[in-house]
Amino acid sequence: MFENLTAYEIYTFILSLVVIVLLSILFIILFSWITKLLVRGIRAGLEDKKLLKDRKKYRSHKQKTGWVDILITVIFCVFAFGSFAFSLYVSVFEDNVTKGLPTCRVVLSSSMETKHKSNKYLVENNLNNQFGKFSLILTHELPDEDKLKLYDIVVFEVDDILVVHRIVGIEEPNEKHPNERWFTTQGDAVASKDGVTVKYSQMKAIYKGQNVPFIGSFVVFMQSPAG
Repeated sequence: MFENLTAYEIYTFILSLVVIVLLSILFIILFSWITKLLVRGIRAGLEDKKLLKDRKKYRSHKQKTGWVDILITVIFCVFAFGSFAFSLYVSVFEDNVTKGLPTCRVVLSSSMETKHKSNKYLVENNLNNQFGKFSLILTHELPDEDKLKLYDIVVFEVDDILVVHRIVGIEEPNEKHPNERWFTTQGDAVASKDGVTVKYSQMKAIYKGQNVPFIGSFVVFMQSPAG
């Protein structure tokens, strides 16, 4: 059944299934609780004394367990606010140049997800720092131009789009460009090199291997109108 699905599609299917099951359970519990309240209200005219007695018991129990309700509410609010704040942080800062502190970025392409069989340099140099679509990656401040080396993974901008690819070629300064190095980049999962030469001025940050798979899908959702 799952033979032709990617890891992310399987993850999405399982997550959706879990959400549906949890919502179904929640609906059943709420329906049962509301039904009990309606029945109790109907019987209230016949059992006023019993209802008052139950009310006293409920208040006594409520006083004992009130702190639990407050704690659950606080945890939920902290989680909701934290999720919103984090997604806002990623939205505001992921397009900026990283200065000093690391920056979180959401990967929206699968071009770095696997090793393409034609890219033998990945195996020969033991380059295993790939990441998949919707991964949340941590990028760091870009080093000086002369410190960048072959097979570094960098974030650069092309036509107002941020790309995260590996440096597979470096053209040192020459008569054509005497004052700068030119970089050739390529995605690990892609058979061909990128069609444009990247300059240092286009680069935003460098990736050093820290990522969390799939969590970026949650961030993207939180940044959407539905989120």
